[in-house]
Formats: sequence, structure tokens, C-alpha cells
Amino acid sequence: MGKGIKRRKDGRYEAKYSVETDTGTKRRSIYGKSREEVAVKLAKAIEDAKDQTPKVKPTELTIKEFLEGLHDQTVRHAVKRRTYESYRCIVGRHIVPAIGNVKLRELSTRNVQDFYGALLNRGLSAKTVTNVHTLLRRALKQAIDWELITRNACEGVSLPRRESPEVNPLNRQQAKALLEASKSDRLHALYVLAISTGMRQGELLGLYWSDIDLDNRMVRVRRALVTGYGQTYESTKTKRSRRSIALTTIATEALIAHKDRMSDEGHSVEGDSPVFVNKVGRHLHPKNFMDRSFKPNLRKARIPDTTFHAATRHTAASLMLTKGVHPKVVQEMLGHATITITLDTYSHLLDGMGGTGATAMDDALS
Repeated sequence: MGKGIKRRKDGRYEAKYSVETDTGTKRRSIYGKSREEVAVKLAKAIEDAKDQTPKVKPTELTIKEFLEGLHDQTVRHAVKRRTYESYRCIVGRHIVPAIGNVKLRELSTRNVQDFYGALLNRGLSAKTVTNVHTLLRRALKQAIDWELITRNACEGVSLPRRESPEVNPLNRQQAKALLEASKSDRLHALYVLAISTGMRQGELLGLYWSDIDLDNRMVRVRRALVTGYGQTYESTKTKRSRRSIALTTIATEALIAHKDRMSDEGHSVEGDSPVFVNKVGRHLHPKNFMDRSFKPNLRKARIPDTTFHAATRHTAASLMLTKGVHPKVVQEMLGHATITITLDTYSHLLDGMGGTGATAMDDALS
């Protein structure tokens, strides 16, 4: 609990939430002397909202009214900001235009199957359709819990087969070329840290100087910068994502130089000050970084257009695995929730390592 709770200038804590009334959606506020007090009050308010009678009779409630009304209120306060924005995007872009006017109690498995087929025919990927399915299935399960419907129309639907996305990391020469190209960039340390640790872009932009331990050559990953309706910091995705990573020599040296440069520019390099900021000392906007730094450096290094994720995170994993680093170590560095994710994502890199295993067994048994 506690998401969206802010401290006011008068010392009290405040949380805002939405309720459905006869005149439409209304925003209400809850106040308390502590964050914990407001969190308890907010939880009770959300529970009370669940018990409220819908503006329309349950038999007349449409998919649109349910997803954008009652269910939206629950999701808004139960998930992180980025997840909620993704929810709104899927509902508004894919579900409501297609089946929004269908009555909740009349939605059939055939309706859902045809809906998914239409999404695929529009050119949407199997992954996107699966994401739509996951959201809709959970929403309908909530409708069952609230006794609005008796069965989940998503059960029994056939989903498209998801192809594993092709991972195209930079090779060793390209990685070195990108680091060389970024040497004159004021954010050179970001590139070094990204390629040497495999940290996600949001995690890099979410670093505070208090997360950097140059004496012991460690970086602590605790939060990520997320964008959408503005920018904010959130705790990392999973428990595994919260991790400490040993710094390489080149990363340590780059961070020392970066710290000196930021200090010379007049920016704070202590405590909860962002490590990577723009020229006026504010946190970097990912799009601006991509347009003004990453893409120009790609061109300078003569590397074909690619994503930051592929050029850094995938490259870090590729370099480690091809050097014989154990997949479990790679998993922990990348912050994957399970080693299965690591193995599934980079299985093609492991395929060519079978000969190494055979040679090792020959040596062991000879």
C-alpha cells in the first residue's frame, strides 16, 4: 500500500481516488497524520467502492462501462503507474473499440475468439494479443467475484503461438565502437555502465549517487525512472530486480570521471541526486536521450539502427555468456525473475557451447 500517497505542505498525508456517482466519476481525497493511516483509509475506501451498486443494472452493464468504471478504480490503486497506463492503453486502443458495447453478461467465448482473430488480422503480434487476453481474463474474473457474471468468457479461448523474439545484440567490435563513439558525450559513463552491467534504461536513469559505491566498486539497483503522464521513480519490477552489481574497472573509472564532470557543471553528486541528468540538472527524459545521444552515437560508430535495450542489455548478456559466464550469474546481474527467462531469451547463444561441454567431459574422463 501507499502508492500515490503524498505529503502536504501542512505536514499531513493525502491520497486521491475516484468513485462513480450518478453524475459521473468524482475525485475524492483522504487525509491522515501518517502514510500508514492514509494507506489504511484508502484500502477501506477502495473496498467500499467495490460494494457500490453500478450506475446501470448489472444486466445492462457493458464491457466499456465495466472496464472504464468499476474495474478501473480497483486497478488504479492496486498496480504501479506504468502497469496502470498499460492497462488504460489496452482497454482504450483494443478492447473498447471492438467489444466495448457488448453487454458484460452476454459476452461469449466465441465473441472473444473472434475478437482475438480480428486483432491478429490487423497485424498485431501474438504477444500483444496475449497481453489483451491476460487483462480481459483477469477483469472478467473480478466481475465473477463481484457476482456480475457467472462464467469467464476467456476460458477455453485458443491463443496464438508466441514466437520467441529474436535477440540481436552488438558483437564485441560494435560494442567497443559504441563506447569509443560516446567518449566525447557527457553521458559516456551511462554507456559504459549499461554495457558492462546489462541494467535496463529505466534503472540507469533511476540511479541516485547514494546507489553508487565507488570505494567498494558496487552499484545498487533499487528503482527505475518511468514515463507516461510525466515522469516518476518507482521501485524495480520484482524482488530479483533489486540487486547489487559489481562494477568493472572501466565502469568505475567512467563513473569517477562522470562525477567530476557533473560537479564541474554545478550539479549535486551526493545522496538522492540523480546520477544521470540533463544540462540543467533535471532527470533525463528517455526520448530526449535516444534522439540527442544514443542515435547520434550509433551513427558515429557506424552501427545499424537498433534499440538501446539490444545495444546494451542484450549485448552485456551475450558477451558474458560467450565468455563462459554461468547463466545463473547472468540472471542475477540482469535481474531476471527466474533463470528460465535468461535461458529462453539467450538459448541461441548457449547452443554453440555444447562443444565446450564435450571437451570438458573428455578431459574429466580421460
